[in-house]
Amino acid sequence: MDVRGVPVEVIRKDIKNLHVGVYPPSGRVRVAAPLWLDDNAVRLAVISRLGWIRRQQIGFEQQDRQSQREFVTGESHYFEGRRYRLDVLERAGRPTIRLLNNTTMELCVAPGADRAAREAVLHQWYRRQLCDQLPVLLASWERKVGVTVDDVRIKKMKTLWGSCTVEAKRIWINLELAKKPTSCLEYILVHEMVHLIERSHNDRFRDLMDRLMPQWRVHRDELNRAPLAHMDWRY
Repeated sequence: MDVRGVPVEVIRKDIKNLHVGVYPPSGRVRVAAPLWLDDNAVRLAVISRLGWIRRQQIGFEQQDRQSQREFVTGESHYFEGRRYRLDVLERAGRPTIRLLNNTTMELCVAPGADRAAREAVLHQWYRRQLCDQLPVLLASWERKVGVTVDDVRIKKMKTLWGSCTVEAKRIWINLELAKKPTSCLEYILVHEMVHLIERSHNDRFRDLMDRLMPQWRVHRDELNRAPLAHMDWRY
């Protein structure tokens, strides 16, 4: 569907309310619409949100993006919001990652390890860091939010920082959050936990977020300002 020059992907679902999303890196617009809502109603809903949609798209256009990483000495890599200079060492033994100080990340790999192998070592390290942080955050926030999360999993996602499956009480966390400030990770975790109570981004959802995490909009904006990773974006 084209709405005043804006391409819109419409997906029909068995849901009660219409949802409009704008996704990085180019500001793709996707609408999840109830089965009973006709195209004209969807078009009017998008038109009513065009100002917001265009502001989101401009924000993505202006957001910094990392170039394709080659995992070689001298590159910049991020952890918990801090930028590190990568120092690659080739030596026999188990691959390791070490933060030598506040500026240097040491990556030790086997001699001749290619780009894919170096990337895998770093991503596994990122995963371990998130696995260490999440149980502590979860234990704290389950009591505050008043929900029990049965499962938290980590995976690379192209368009979402997090997602949840309400029926299974399962939360998915984007691996990229290991690169962002811890406050951003905590915000996404709480965001998804609140979705276990309220699925929509409606007034009730916002009221719950305001009560539980009064500074959530600050954390959201900080996350949106953080550099986007280079990815081969396909939809």
